[in-house]
Amino acid sequence: MKSMQVINIHDAKTQFSKLVEAASQGDEIVIARAGKPTARLVPISTQKLVRRPGALKDKLQIADDFDAPLPNEIQSAFEGD
Repeated sequence: MKSMQVINIHDAKTQFSKLVEAASQGDEIVIARAGKPTARLVPISTQKLVRRPGALKDKLQIADDFDAPLPNEIQSAFEGD
């Protein structure tokens, strides 16, 4: 985290775009009402998901006839006949 600023709610409303940009750069902004902190504007952490090959092994089942032709009445419904 770069820095933390405390700003009153009125100023936060008038400078919202600037504050969002500061948060996206790593700053934390505390928004206060009547001098009391009420909310924080913080950057979203963008952790990349780590893909693990085989993570779903033995958790999914595919039917043996998964790619079998559809029954005629269902195929007709898809084709609009």
